[in-house]
Amino acid sequence: MDEADPLAALDRWSAFGGVWRVLASDGDVATVSLCRCDGGEEVERLVVRDPRALAHLATHPSSESAGSTS
Repeated sequence: MDEADPLAALDRWSAFGGVWRVLASDGDVATVSLCRCDGGEEVERLVVRDPRALAHLATHPSSESAGSTS
């Protein structure tokens, strides 16, 4: 998934029932696992470099802790 707006992509993933989790982050880039709606199998990964999205992910490492990203 290559998204120009990663926060919008994560919102869409959650809106359709998917679960996402930050796997790794070093401040400049984060790798996010996009999982099925039951929180199980990983479907895809999103690499995030956007500073606004990185700041959000630093305080909300999963969709369960994220609420709305908007």
